[in-house]
Amino acid sequence: MKKWISALVALGITGISLGGGFQVALQGQKQIGMAHIGVPFKLDASSIYFNPGALPMLDNKFSASVGISPIFSNAAFQNSEYNYNYETDNSVGTPFSAYVNYIVGEKLSFGVGVYTPFGSSVKWDDNWAGRYLIQNIALKAFFIQPTVGYKISDNFGIGAGFIYSTGNVTINRALPLPVSDGTQTVELTGKAQGYGGNIGLYYDLNDNIHLGLTYKTQIAMEAKDGEVKMENVPASLASDFPATNKFSTTLNLPGSVNFGIGYDVSEKLTLALEFNYVMWKAYDSLIIDFETNTDKLTDSHSPRLYENTLAFRIGAQYKLNDKLTPRVGFYYDPSPVQDDYFAPETPNMNNLGFTAGLSYLPTENLSIDLSFLYIYGMKRTSTYSPSNFGGDYKTNAIIPGIGLSYQF
Repeated sequence: MKKWISALVALGITGISLGGGFQVALQGQKQIGMAHIGVPFKLDASSIYFNPGALPMLDNKFSASVGISPIFSNAAFQNSEYNYNYETDNSVGTPFSAYVNYIVGEKLSFGVGVYTPFGSSVKWDDNWAGRYLIQNIALKAFFIQPTVGYKISDNFGIGAGFIYSTGNVTINRALPLPVSDGTQTVELTGKAQGYGGNIGLYYDLNDNIHLGLTYKTQIAMEAKDGEVKMENVPASLASDFPATNKFSTTLNLPGSVNFGIGYDVSEKLTLALEFNYVMWKAYDSLIIDFETNTDKLTDSHSPRLYENTLAFRIGAQYKLNDKLTPRVGFYYDPSPVQDDYFAPETPNMNNLGFTAGLSYLPTENLSIDLSFLYIYGMKRTSTYSPSNFGGDYKTNAIIPGIGLSYQF
């Protein structure tokens, strides 16, 4: 029982940092249209996220952009041995981004960005086979990033941003008690915050080739005084599983190194390639410290053993005229989760992303940016070994987006 309840609680907390099933990149509408490539570009103020080194290189002194990308996601689980077939009923996630940048004089830029790198949900049926691992999870996270950039020369810029992150999560699941009738549940609610940085270099090799290199630091998200509520626990077990409790933990968001190259084939056509090396190994375990311990509810140390990953992206844009610029892209983003540690509250797959986008300029200074992203999670047969729960998983997500950018 000690093992079950500790693992139960520990599993749920991962959602604070890992995106609740769909950790997708949605920080700029123009970039989404090109497979979310932004490191080698100086498109608008969204470079606050993609590459701070491009900010002092922007063509306009003032630049602002906002965008939102509703997430319509679905996950399916199947185990033919036990005839299990389940699908999630997820609510719509609404990640957004907002950026403002201003160039002082000729070389120095200041900007600030607010964006939500995680903001989705996963909801399984209350009585599904994995209800003791997860029933539903809802997540919101916000990053605030003040940023400064400096133009070293006409073709070389550097920049750095300070990141403050804050988030909250609500998790529900059934309790696997010896007398369980399906109504015994636990709800966890927690808030976490952390700090990090974003450093970038931007370089125009010549009039046609553009290079970018960035480093995003690891962020340690500290959760303190999170609430644990257990409902319908029989009186005979109430002393072992108190109705209310608190927990604290530290969750490591991974750092990354990102390199991109853009090539202007002509005045109209631009091709781009980007690589993202994400250092997931920082998330090797999860330690939960409960405020109140009992003989059957002790502090937990749960292995995660994530692996570093390398994602690649290709994209293109074509300027039809002064008003319209369409975009397309494709990316492959491998899962950091090993097969033996795959849990259904974060069904993280090897993802294929197919993207398209369009910018329309009603005026010289205003751009209406549209994007579309389809994520296909490649079928995966995996097990969470600590609970001996496994089967076949599939995921997909449809994500339209709209944004505005203004500069002068």
